[in-house]
Amino acid sequence: MKKKTFIRRVLTLIALGLLLSVTIIAPKTGVGAAYTPDMTNGADNFYKSNKVTIKKVTFKNQYNMNVAGNLFIPKGLKKNTKNPAIIVGHPMGAVKEQSANLYATKMAERGFVTLSLDLSFWGESEGQPRNAVSPDIYAEDFSAAVDFLGTRPFVDKDRIGVLGICGSGSFAISAAKIDPRMKAIATVSMYDMGAANRNGLKHSQTLEQRKKILEEAAEQRYVEFTGGKTKYTSGTVHELNENSTAIEREFYDFYRTPRGEFTPKGTSPERTTHPTLTSNVKFMNFYPFEDIETISPRPMLFITGENAHSREFSEDAYKLAAEPKEIYIVPGAGHVDLYDRVNLIPFDKLESFFKENLKKKIRPV
Repeated sequence: MKKKTFIRRVLTLIALGLLLSVTIIAPKTGVGAAYTPDMTNGADNFYKSNKVTIKKVTFKNQYNMNVAGNLFIPKGLKKNTKNPAIIVGHPMGAVKEQSANLYATKMAERGFVTLSLDLSFWGESEGQPRNAVSPDIYAEDFSAAVDFLGTRPFVDKDRIGVLGICGSGSFAISAAKIDPRMKAIATVSMYDMGAANRNGLKHSQTLEQRKKILEEAAEQRYVEFTGGKTKYTSGTVHELNENSTAIEREFYDFYRTPRGEFTPKGTSPERTTHPTLTSNVKFMNFYPFEDIETISPRPMLFITGENAHSREFSEDAYKLAAEPKEIYIVPGAGHVDLYDRVNLIPFDKLESFFKENLKKKIRPV
């Protein structure tokens, strides 16, 4: 078997919060055109609310990059008082319009000021090249979001929580380990992007396979350094066939159909969800669960689906975290189900978690 063919087969077997597939296939008519997305259990990614005011905002991170976000403010909020706030991070390879805005809207309806953000290199946030992987900068974006929220006159800087969906769960944890201003941390359908890249799901990837991926990325650096075409990897497949896996179908149903498809201005559907090949290997140096116990005594909540292929990551994090901690299993739910199926997403649980842990503390006189 040729070396490149072998590497491609390896990549298609590993999930990165989306699904690895080194070859990007342009959308075609046929399966995609006839495909009807599964809108059961209240799938409503693009949910809008007349109870919430939305404002587009930008703020700088410490690398002087503009981070774009949507600020959600409950209508009737008393702006002359200090209110609790929640930062919401989108799935890896996605943008704030996919899942993050939905969560931010729903939590704003429940009385929180919320902020969804585009991670650097994605969506409307700055960063070149586009779709680059940089876990350190992703974590910094969460801290920059705290900077922004904590300086709003209607936000209590001592009552800011963070909610990370899929890959952002691991970035939020990485940020919280070094930023004590994040007072309560929740994750939903979390992916440990480091472990997923190093080991694959359920440790299905061998060291030899990992090294071959690193070799291809290293060789590709020469190509791009000398002016060659940028190569992309990972992400969601653009068509389905009889050999498509259950995980490929799960992501396709969200990212490649009207259920959740969103193409930011300035990019193309062919590149959405796909990180650059040469930068994606940086995840192999990413260990978000190292020292996770040091986040204590700040509380952590890990939400995952009973049938989620990513469930192992929430369970691993829960085992390693110190008290107070909780893992919440959603019956019958898969990984992507918790992106947008409002009948399955435990918003009541998230509300009670953040209300309890972001409540105003009575200071001694």
